[in-house]
Amino acid sequence: MSKYDKEFKDEAIRLALSSAQPIAKTAQDLGIKESALYSWISEEKNKNQTITDESGNQTNLIAELNRLRKENVRLKEEREILKKATAFFAKEAK
Repeated sequence: MSKYDKEFKDEAIRLALSSAQPIAKTAQDLGIKESALYSWISEEKNKNQTITDESGNQTNLIAELNRLRKENVRLKEEREILKKATAFFAKEAK
């Protein structure tokens, strides 16, 4: 069994990432080892599989993948419609 429960770890991670102070100071204030806090943060980042885009927003990779797949399907359908419309109007112009 872990020395710290999930709620404590989650709160420690939240404090460390939202605070302007160094992670080492947050760990010291909470009475935990700096290495433990870094490890928890790393595990949480890997678990959430997030990326930070150029504007600083975090995006869930799975949600982004699903969104892009839907967009890809929509764009393929639009392309097919445009191909058919082009062929139709080319026939009409003759």
